Amino acid sequence: MPANTPKVATPSFPVDAFLPYMRDVARCEQALHELNLMWRLIESSARMNCPREAGAILPTMAATRSRFQQLEVELVINLAREKLRNVHAALATKSAYVIEIVVRNLFERTADVGFLATDGALCAFAAGLDTDLEAMRRRLRAYRDKYTVYDQIIVLDLAGRVLVQLDQSLPVSRSDDALIAQSLASDTYVETFRASDLCPGKREALIYSRRLCHPETGAVVGVLCLCFAFEEEMARIFTTHRDPAGRSAMLLLDAGGNVIASADPAWMPLGTRVPVNHDTTPRMMMSGGREYLVCTTGSAGYQGYPGPQGWQGQVMIPLDIAFGGAQDSLLAGLDAGMANGLLVHARSFCPALFDIMGAADSTAETIRRVVWNGQVVSGQGAGSTSLKTVLEQISETGARSNALFAESIRSLFDTVLAAGLRDAEYVTHLLVDLLDRNLYERANDCRWWALSPDLQRLLAMPQPGEPDLAAMTQILATINGLYTVYACLFVYDRSGRILASTGSGVGTDVDAATLQQVLGLRSAQDYHVSPFASSALYGELPTYVYHAAIRHPAQPSQVIGGIGIVFDAAPEFAAMLRGGIGDKPATQAFFVDRRGTIIASTDPARPIGSTLAIDSTLLALESGASASRVVIDQGRYALLGCTVSHGYREFKVSDGYRSDVIALVLSSVGDVSAQGTGTIDTVALFAPAGGEAAGPELATFFVGPALLAIGAELVREALPASSVTSISIGVGDGSGCIGIIPIAGNQPGMADDFVWVFDLGAVLSGTPSRRDSRSQVVVLRSGKRSIGLLVDQLHGVGRVDQKQVADTPMGGHANGNGLLVQQVIQANEGKLLIQVLDVTYLFGLLMAPADSAPAATSNVFALADGSRCHARGG
Repeated sequence: MPANTPKVATPSFPVDAFLPYMRDVARCEQALHELNLMWRLIESSARMNCPREAGAILPTMAATRSRFQQLEVELVINLAREKLRNVHAALATKSAYVIEIVVRNLFERTADVGFLATDGALCAFAAGLDTDLEAMRRRLRAYRDKYTVYDQIIVLDLAGRVLVQLDQSLPVSRSDDALIAQSLASDTYVETFRASDLCPGKREALIYSRRLCHPETGAVVGVLCLCFAFEEEMARIFTTHRDPAGRSAMLLLDAGGNVIASADPAWMPLGTRVPVNHDTTPRMMMSGGREYLVCTTGSAGYQGYPGPQGWQGQVMIPLDIAFGGAQDSLLAGLDAGMANGLLVHARSFCPALFDIMGAADSTAETIRRVVWNGQVVSGQGAGSTSLKTVLEQISETGARSNALFAESIRSLFDTVLAAGLRDAEYVTHLLVDLLDRNLYERANDCRWWALSPDLQRLLAMPQPGEPDLAAMTQILATINGLYTVYACLFVYDRSGRILASTGSGVGTDVDAATLQQVLGLRSAQDYHVSPFASSALYGELPTYVYHAAIRHPAQPSQVIGGIGIVFDAAPEFAAMLRGGIGDKPATQAFFVDRRGTIIASTDPARPIGSTLAIDSTLLALESGASASRVVIDQGRYALLGCTVSHGYREFKVSDGYRSDVIALVLSSVGDVSAQGTGTIDTVALFAPAGGEAAGPELATFFVGPALLAIGAELVREALPASSVTSISIGVGDGSGCIGIIPIAGNQPGMADDFVWVFDLGAVLSGTPSRRDSRSQVVVLRSGKRSIGLLVDQLHGVGRVDQKQVADTPMGGHANGNGLLVQQVIQANEGKLLIQVLDVTYLFGLLMAPADSAPAATSNVFALADGSRCHARGG
């Protein structure tokens, strides 16, 4: 195998186990196998029918067939492996998101129960200082109306008797649940998930409980229980994030691997024990008599909260449908330049694809060289009809092989590209979900804290004194200590003057527009959010400030001021974005508004407040819509995914507040400036064999975009450019000499000779050629001398129509000895001029005087590996 041929290492991959489920890969394997048999038949035919004429190409044919067979194995393995990897990666992403969303949600519940357990009115009721049952039920209902994630709130005394219950549809008078004793004995929250007599009729209930203390003595007087609407919340998560086609099962499992929530209970019922797979390696796993791919993810915790013990997110898909489903070609939607540009960077985003492309290119060029050399032999009168037939078969089968490999590589590229775009889009889907869920809590918090009896009482005073303001500040500080997502909390009176704050701003005024909005809020359910803009209360950085009206305790219709909570946007949004993209290389994430103004960014070069340059159609997507595409971002190809926020529960959906945020993820692939090798189109050039107007026999090749020709009788053979050995003698002297290459000896058993190799591109234009898998060395002979010419790609060998040949006095390389180009071929109806090089002139141009090293008729010198060789003149 030539030195420049990428060697694709065969991975330890059980392709046979998965291949029956990948019908498209199996079809590809069958087609490749049939082509391999064809190559064997051609080789056998050449050995039997024209062994002497084909002797020069038979070794290369055998090596090509062997390489083709290896490439067939590698291509099938990598197609299967990439498909499996992409499916498993999608399962891993979704299983991680299930548990992450659940844990983040439940973290807020631990804060809720902790804060509500300190509510003065609630503690007074549990202590017996206030016996107005209906008033307490109204207060709990006001809480539930804001925090709609709860379906029941219960307060119990020390003996487990129910003092007040919000939802009376299933009345509970007392409870013997062990969580009561646990809560009474604990100074923090208690998290319980199981069947409970506090929630009759439920298979399992998720309850957050905390003890209540006497507001004056601090003695423990009861227990508060917040019952989370677990089934409803899991249904929302599954609806938002599950596979729309329903091909996979999205589950939440307990520590024992039992299903506690299922996106499709008819398929995976609650209580079912399923296999789990925490490995990053895909594995077949059996469940219910069916083979699955399974991915399981445990909780990584959130802000110190670990989540319920042992809970896991899991997604599993049956193997028989894991790799099915029609997929439109993504490449079909890209222009050729962008598709080729992406392929240039295949090494970075899919090394297997890059290796296969290189190996396929090398194999294709080897086939082209075999045919080209055979045509040279045949054109020089040494070839039989049998050889020509063999060459035609090689050429035809090579074209079929190239087409099949190109289709297979395209399929692999499509698979990798689709996975990247799907991942980018899905990450943005998660990001807007996390954003809306987080800000939902902020809207709840400001409205609930505005109902604080102590804040209402202090603000209702005609002239609050210093002790009153200090008490107000202490209340805010206590809240802020529990809720670290806020930069500061502040209270202001009806005139907008800030009276108390956990940060700065005391004595300053709320802006008039905000004050007008707050004073106009009609009920305790209403709130106001400032636009995302810089705020003096946030160090002149941009953020959201949530406001709710504080009402007179005796006259609820009268607004006496408001509470403002300053969201700590910079670190909170940054944490969301970083958590979403994780450690993905060359990937950036953003939150932007409808104008493209950046709200949050992981890219220091594109900070908050700047404008992200993206297609206006993406900024105009409907709420909840997603999109992904290949784009050019800052001079680089990138995979873009975006999703528009869609709200959560009533937040941004039915509560009157609307502020769309768009999440975007950009995964950079590589510079646009890099150019693909592309495919140099061949041209219809040669005349039919035996035609009356047949002209000279020419061997053609490409140097850059130019198609050049040389008389076929002067060509010895073509060799792979990878066989060139660089040496110090004569190289870099301006002659275009790049080294030497071995050629077969003139007589059987004779040692190899070496000839000088010149870069024809450098000779003609002064610019060195870029060597790759297509580069070849054409060995020419003139009398007893031979030289090699480095060219970019071989084209063909054949006779041209004499009417196409024209003499030309082109003088670009003229001197007293003649012209380099003395004839041109007019091809493609005269649209293409093919220059015919004068070999005699070329030898004279490249052969230096006797005192110059490359011109020596016989040189003996040491090569780089220490061996000695004999170089013939030139």
